[in-house]
Amino acid sequence: MLHGSYVGTSRPKGVFVTFEGVEGSGKTTQIALLEAALKQAGIGVVSFREPGGTPAGEQIRSVLLSPEADVTPRAELLLFLAARAQLVEKAIAPALASSVWVLCDRYADSTLAYQGYARGFPLDWLRTLNGFATQNLAPDVTILLDLDPVMGLKRSSSRDRMEAEDEDFHRRVRHGFLDLASQEPERFAVIDASLPVHLVHHHVLDVLKSRVGVQLPNRSALPAEAHPF
Repeated sequence: MLHGSYVGTSRPKGVFVTFEGVEGSGKTTQIALLEAALKQAGIGVVSFREPGGTPAGEQIRSVLLSPEADVTPRAELLLFLAARAQLVEKAIAPALASSVWVLCDRYADSTLAYQGYARGFPLDWLRTLNGFATQNLAPDVTILLDLDPVMGLKRSSSRDRMEAEDEDFHRRVRHGFLDLASQEPERFAVIDASLPVHLVHHHVLDVLKSRVGVQLPNRSALPAEAHPF
């Protein structure tokens, strides 16, 4: 949970939706589908990924995910936070201030799940650090695509540094996400990511209709730029 309120000049006016889940849960595909549906409905939207989304963030991403990088857990945490701070200030907050929707592939909850539940850093401490990095900017809705980590890893043809962690690590990540969702049911929506892609997309649209009040067309066909998972 992110405590406090946005410390910028004012709370951004756009809708902020984050997607979370274990590796291979289909976040990239579902974001592409939702972005296409929003554009079809004439709604302004931008999407970002974590770590990344800015030139500095993409450079940090290349270090964090490189299988050859010898990054300690503490350095890993700080690098994720640095990329997130840059993304919020340079990209997410300005976009929301322009009243567009922002879709983000991972956000502060990933730090709690990966560096907290899986790595063992204290959650309260991580929440404080997250609040500093994000200026307490919390998502309006968080879609948790829940999936057995073994199934998710089978969907990946390659292994980055995070994906290369052992099965127990990824199970702790999944447990962390589900625990976070149970603590904030008003923000989180948990969707079974083992369902066919078009059914997951349909559930995402239902969540946004009930949580945000927006009716979107059901884009059951994958956009050309989307990949299966």
